[in-house]
Amino acid sequence: MDHFGLNKKFRHHVMSIACNGKSQLLAVAAIAQVQNMVRLKGFVLTDEILLGGGGMVFDWWDEIDESEEWQRFIFYFLSASYAFVSIVALVQLCRIQLRVPEYGWTTQKVFHLMNFIVNGLRAVLFGFYKIVFLVQSKALEMVLLDLPGLLFFSAYTLLILFWAEIYHQARSLPVNKLRPVYYSINGLVYFAQACLWISVLLRESHLTVEISKLFVSVISFFTALGFMIYGGRLFFMLRRFPIESRGRQKKLFEVGFVTVICCTCFLIRCILVTLSAFDKKADLDVLDHPILNLIYYMLVEILPSALVLFILRKLPPKRVPEQYQEIR
Repeated sequence: MDHFGLNKKFRHHVMSIACNGKSQLLAVAAIAQVQNMVRLKGFVLTDEILLGGGGMVFDWWDEIDESEEWQRFIFYFLSASYAFVSIVALVQLCRIQLRVPEYGWTTQKVFHLMNFIVNGLRAVLFGFYKIVFLVQSKALEMVLLDLPGLLFFSAYTLLILFWAEIYHQARSLPVNKLRPVYYSINGLVYFAQACLWISVLLRESHLTVEISKLFVSVISFFTALGFMIYGGRLFFMLRRFPIESRGRQKKLFEVGFVTVICCTCFLIRCILVTLSAFDKKADLDVLDHPILNLIYYMLVEILPSALVLFILRKLPPKRVPEQYQEIR
């Protein structure tokens, strides 16, 4: 039995074509080529078909990645999207300030301010994408690309802090240590990231860049975990309120959807950044991966920010002067 499924009649037919030594060599080569065919689940595929078929599937992706026109369109689209979200955050901040100017810088105002800064920075960076991606210093490139991500982390951990304070107050738990913990965690994160930037500046190495990406992945994972813990606790606490409680359903929707959105975006960031640390084809900090950058930044920053700003669009109630008395 022929191992490659070639019967004797076929072999004899090919060999009969040979009339001289040269033709015999060509016939043997033809037999060898057929023998190199791969049998997979009843389908016989040659190497040419395998490579050609795969190339046809991903040709469009490679063409877009290598096209300067597509690069320009995608990065300018990202810049415009970030600018839009930044303007929305600024408008919402102004509305809140006009509504309750006497409250000063509340957590809600700071959250919208940080969203304005983060998205504004991203809009500027993608507007000048060629300068950013082609900068000579790897450390400077990392600072430009990672700093908005750290500010995004600070903005959304501030939301976790806000929920944690509500939960602790509702459960009559101490809240005086929550803000110091928030400041301490953020301070440690910025200090560690600054050390990694300095390390890359002093001695640029692939290992240090990988460690920096894994660090971002780790803090993204723990941020998602924080949303699961305090978003989940607040959600189930609200569910135990009486059905006739005013605004209960609206708050359930708000907390539930924001928790799901934020958990998802930080987990996606964790997974994709980890992949980019070990796979050059998944590298996000390069000019010739525009589609990957579009997918990444849309999923982990633009869409989550837009959705959260929309869900949290409600303005705080106006302060009632004189006759208002705080309930203790």
